Amino acid sequence: MRTQITISEYADGHFIGARASALPLRHNAEEILAQGQQVVFDFSSVEVTQSFIDELVGGMILRQGPELLSRIVFKTCSDNVRAIIRFVVSDRCEQYIKAHAH
Repeated sequence: MRTQITISEYADGHFIGARASALPLRHNAEEILAQGQQVVFDFSSVEVTQSFIDELVGGMILRQGPELLSRIVFKTCSDNVRAIIRFVVSDRCEQYIKAHAH
């Protein structure tokens, strides 16, 4: 089962940047993922910052590992948003792997 979270519903206009803005979305996503569902983040008509994406998914990757990403979908991203997601995901996955290397 998939649950969609529309980022623009949490934005003031077409931009959302503060880390704190990501907290309710992350908590919602964590509950959905804990139920074994997939989360779809829909970025239609919204731009975000690196800080926002890091708060949204970076910490979850550090706690649960890169395999978590198989249950998260990033939908309707601008090129800029896609680049930010790639950077944050790559950085946090690398940190997770280094922290758990034996």
